[in-house]
Amino acid sequence: MRRKAMGILAMTLVLSLTFTTLALAAEEALGQEAKKFIGLACGLAIAIAALGGGLGQGIAISKGLEGIARNPEAQPKIFIPMIVGLALIESLVIYALVISIMLYVKL
Repeated sequence: MRRKAMGILAMTLVLSLTFTTLALAAEEALGQEAKKFIGLACGLAIAIAALGGGLGQGIAISKGLEGIARNPEAQPKIFIPMIVGLALIESLVIYALVISIMLYVKL
């Protein structure tokens, strides 16, 4: 299962980099073709970021709650770093949104 997920992630990364490169390298002469690639790159960027952020947050919460369930006295030592980690994961998704908006403005 893990190998399959890594393969899918690698394939989406290669595709998104390909479409982003095509979108940024497109000249004004392409017109509508460039806009299609930029729109596709924006959609892929947000989709991949949301997928990765959701998976990362789910795993982090799962492991944090598992640790709290095993040792309830360690709850303050686990909960605060878990929340900070979730905020950092969410910031990566926001960075993808900012990059996507920058690409979209290029339209």
